[in-house]
Amino acid sequence: MPARTVHARAFAAAGAVVVLVAGLSACASASDDKEPEHRSFGLRGSTLTVDSDDSALEIVASDDHGSGKVEVTRWFSGSVAVGSEPEVTWKMDGDRLELRVHCSGVIADCEAKHRIEVPRGVAVKVEDGDGSVRARGFRDSLNIRTGDGSVHVTDTSGPLELRTGDGSVRAEVSSRRVSARTGDGSVRLELGTVPDLVEARSGDGSVSIALPRDTYKVSTQSDDGGVDVSVPRDETSTHEVNARTEDGKVTVRTAN
Repeated sequence: MPARTVHARAFAAAGAVVVLVAGLSACASASDDKEPEHRSFGLRGSTLTVDSDDSALEIVASDDHGSGKVEVTRWFSGSVAVGSEPEVTWKMDGDRLELRVHCSGVIADCEAKHRIEVPRGVAVKVEDGDGSVRARGFRDSLNIRTGDGSVHVTDTSGPLELRTGDGSVRAEVSSRRVSARTGDGSVRLELGTVPDLVEARSGDGSVSIALPRDTYKVSTQSDDGGVDVSVPRDETSTHEVNARTEDGKVTVRTAN
């Protein structure tokens, strides 16, 4: 084959790739989906596990506790230039809500978001591989784990366990037991009720805890950063606070 023909084909192929890349240069955003899908899932029992591989999640406690249904709204935007068409799936398997995003190819760009409304009286566990998680309104236990993404919980009084591998953790709640950890990011907790136990840890980031006025048994540690504890302390107190970070400042203060 003549060298000129080979070069021409190579140039044309490269040009096609450039066109494809240019067409996908704007990142996919779930907010671009103006017609989100909605589905109701029946739930038996008083526990729900949300199993998501790659999606931002908003989880809300609903007052419609008599329905026994979990209401899910899904936003999705995505495209694949070379490869299979993107696909999102959802199903309820027992008490496990499975959310999946299939998006792979030479040039693939997808983003999904789910809003999940859960009847009150249901304890919720979240397992998110990649995505931020927001939750509010829970009176029962709430356990959130995400591999990569921020976690933010508000208006909640049930026991909390919050984990992320990479991202910030924030909570403005009235829970009596709170455990919050991140591998890389800050932890910010503001408690509206005197807690029994608060545990906050960060591998790389500041830790700040604001507490109602009372006396606390406080344990703190920062390997590389300052420590500022301004709440009244009493080693015999039944209200215990443990705050740790490897790199960052630790602050334990009375809420304004």
